[in-house]
Amino acid sequence: MATRTGARVLVDQLLIQGVNHAFCVPGESYIGVLDALYDAREMIKLIVTRHESGAAFMADAYAKLTGQPGVAFVTRGPGATNAAIGIHTSFQDSTPVILFVGQVGNDFAEREAFQEIDYRRMFGPMTKWVAQIDHADRVPEFVARAFQVATSGRPGPVVLALPEDMQPCAVDVPDALCHQPVQPAPSDIQMAALRRLLGRAQRPVVVVGGPGWTEAACDNLKRFVEANYLPVACAFRSQDVFDNRHPNYIGDVGIGINPKLAQRIREADLVLAFGPRLGEMTTSGYTLLTAPVPDQALVHVHAGIEELGRVYQPSLAVNAGMPQFAARLAMTLPVEEPPWRPTLARARAEFEAWQQRPAVYAHANPTLDLWEVVQILRRAVPGDAIIANGAGNFSAWAHRFWRYPGLRTQLAPTAGSMGYGVPAAIAAKIAAPERCVVAFAGDGDFLMTGHELATALQYGAAVLILVFNNSMYGTIRMHQEREFPGRDHGTHLANPDFARLAESFGAFGATIETTEDFGSALAQALSFMREKRLPALIELRTDPEVITPNATLSAIRATARLNR
Repeated sequence: MATRTGARVLVDQLLIQGVNHAFCVPGESYIGVLDALYDAREMIKLIVTRHESGAAFMADAYAKLTGQPGVAFVTRGPGATNAAIGIHTSFQDSTPVILFVGQVGNDFAEREAFQEIDYRRMFGPMTKWVAQIDHADRVPEFVARAFQVATSGRPGPVVLALPEDMQPCAVDVPDALCHQPVQPAPSDIQMAALRRLLGRAQRPVVVVGGPGWTEAACDNLKRFVEANYLPVACAFRSQDVFDNRHPNYIGDVGIGINPKLAQRIREADLVLAFGPRLGEMTTSGYTLLTAPVPDQALVHVHAGIEELGRVYQPSLAVNAGMPQFAARLAMTLPVEEPPWRPTLARARAEFEAWQQRPAVYAHANPTLDLWEVVQILRRAVPGDAIIANGAGNFSAWAHRFWRYPGLRTQLAPTAGSMGYGVPAAIAAKIAAPERCVVAFAGDGDFLMTGHELATALQYGAAVLILVFNNSMYGTIRMHQEREFPGRDHGTHLANPDFARLAESFGAFGATIETTEDFGSALAQALSFMREKRLPALIELRTDPEVITPNATLSAIRATARLNR
């Protein structure tokens, strides 16, 4: 053993844990770690972001895309509070993220020193574990535990606070070993019970989603559903778990669900929920299933034992990781001549119909057709393009009309965090520079983290950003019209010229107001990205009347007034 500072020990542990990227906003409270990272700069690429929310979002997206824990560093106080939005997102999305936060020295603790916060109390409800490393000789222990906790069972975020006076302390301490993620596996009895329930069913539906899926697990799932002719729906913002082009795929279960798919789930006699949390979004406000005991037989499989029976009491609860469970699924004896087989083609046809030009255009004829925009984009970018988005009504155009071909092609926050899409896209391009990455962003959504364009320029992350500009917080305005028709207040936005804003960063910028102009602007943007290896932004000036693919503001307002 050699004598090392606590900061150097920390960086050495990151290398042992396999970290090769970290996202940060620098701060004096962890300047010792920054210095230690300098010596590891060839092995750990440090991505400096322009806001701590961007660093946390990028760490989350990096983890989702690579399957490896995301790592972020932020300074104490304001830095930590800024990063909290990303940690909450990682918690609800079950993403393994390790956030290191600078902290006041131990000699100043409990005095409300400059920027001092008790991180155990602050982050406790939104993490799997929060701790403070007061002694440098315990750094290996704490870091190894952080990675172990973040990646085992239901994945999630961990926060470690780093007191300033711990970082320069010289210690002789052995290194820890690399973490080994541990996931539970289903028992023979549970798999037999699942097969028995399926054999009795007449109208089963599979709902897949959640964390922990691998390529092999998705392949095993596909073998199971193909052998049993089962219809498959994907949970909210987990649409890349199952190929949307596959004949067994019947749609996504989330906000703006196809009414026919919702009815199909309500009328099912068996729901096989493989991986998702059965939360508010995936259950349409807890209406697709009745709590606490569903009308349908329910098989719920989840890596986190605390999720099983949280809201719904299943007929069969299986605590298992998705790779472990899917491997057993692939070996399950298929049901002979399943009675639901003739209905599969009908379920798929309902999805295909839902993909067509939406009904809203029967009541509005905007000059910019967002459905056609998505079709043009699908034809122009590679099939494995990564689509990232934040939160807002604009995201419905991606969720409903994009066909995600497979795992790690969708980066979207189940927590509904505005501002997620742009940082997520940048992290994706940094992690997978050979992939095409597209961010869908609303005007309000973009301006929460759009300054990360500077990060994209700094690191040559050539992402394409589509800004849907309707000059308002559209989702909130929609709810206002439903609840308080004609009394919109606090939702109007005065926006900049987004194209010129992008150009000021050194990116490509274009503004589109008609469908006819989108194709040429897209071609120019993609060409710029290939040649310059820099990002591009296309502002889509949309008709505020077309608030969703299903409704106009006028129709929502009129219906609300009739119902008052």
